[in-house]
Amino acid sequence: MTDHADLLANLADIDPQSPLAAARHTRNAATEHAQGSYDVLFGQDDKDFPLAERYWFATRVAGWHGQQALEHHYEQLAGELSDTPRIQEAEAFARRLTFEPVEAAPQHIAHLTLAGWSERGIVTLAQLVAFVSFQSRLLAGLHLLQDQEVTTSPEPVLAGRWHNAPLTASGKTALTAFTQKELGWEPWLAAKPLTAFTPDEQATLARNGHSDSDYFRLLGRNLPLLEQRTLTDKGIFYTAGGLPRAERELAATVVSKVNGCIYCASVHARKASQLSKQNSDVERLLQTAPGAVLSAGQSARWQAIIDFSAALSVTPPRATQQQISALRDLALDELALLDLVQSTAFFAWANRLMLTLGEPFVPAE
Repeated sequence: MTDHADLLANLADIDPQSPLAAARHTRNAATEHAQGSYDVLFGQDDKDFPLAERYWFATRVAGWHGQQALEHHYEQLAGELSDTPRIQEAEAFARRLTFEPVEAAPQHIAHLTLAGWSERGIVTLAQLVAFVSFQSRLLAGLHLLQDQEVTTSPEPVLAGRWHNAPLTASGKTALTAFTQKELGWEPWLAAKPLTAFTPDEQATLARNGHSDSDYFRLLGRNLPLLEQRTLTDKGIFYTAGGLPRAERELAATVVSKVNGCIYCASVHARKASQLSKQNSDVERLLQTAPGAVLSAGQSARWQAIIDFSAALSVTPPRATQQQISALRDLALDELALLDLVQSTAFFAWANRLMLTLGEPFVPAE
């Protein structure tokens, strides 16, 4: 990837000769496909979600995250929008998704539909808000890795709340506690039937293992964006060296606890347990009550990882230079720190889609 095509490197003013630039080069797949996601999202100009609107919403989300350079980038490209019910409903949706994704409910999808949003438009809007949430945290982390202080909040981030309704929208048994068990997930917006995809699109879904998943066939309503997101995910989590995979999965679990995403936490806590062989420590994290300190009772290394991931996960992010220094003191090198930033930032994206477009359920035995 050439420097001029790397938006985050430009906004973070990364020295091409720096250890951080070398680490990002090592993680080239993540770097390339994070940019690729941006290129797809802002390279489309669908009539149901025009490009000028996309830039306008991206400006709002970046501003809510306190990322001034990213906000300015999008603002320069945004158009002036009329204050219509369609835009008002979408802005409310975007604000909720940015600050309190766990507040999302089926009626919010219905409100967008009534306001004139198509199924593809709703999926793309959710992807845009979630992507800029990822982008904002990644940018904050890149600044911190260059010793550029972002914030100085000493207070630990606490466990967030989660859904407590006993039944899902369709009447299945819902989840009211975090678990490592395998769960189902039902969409609030219809997944696209497999037969509605072209043969080439079906091949793309199959190549990524997405054919039988309601979640991925729902995101497949904007398949080029889904494909770049999937490749970003793989570039962050499925790579050798750097931060051990178990601790990348730990970071994903922490973010899911902050955001209240029981489904994502179940998948990634299970992986963290399997890979680390520290099931009791993962369970301690999962069972942290709302309002309690997420890192309580953990080892020094896991405390530092959990505190940093949690602080980077709130809106706006509250991660600090002091937390990065603590991680360096625990022998995390530049590549491991980049892995931690990217794993944490990615689940700002993943949680927001899972929480906004559907909900988990307990599968029938």
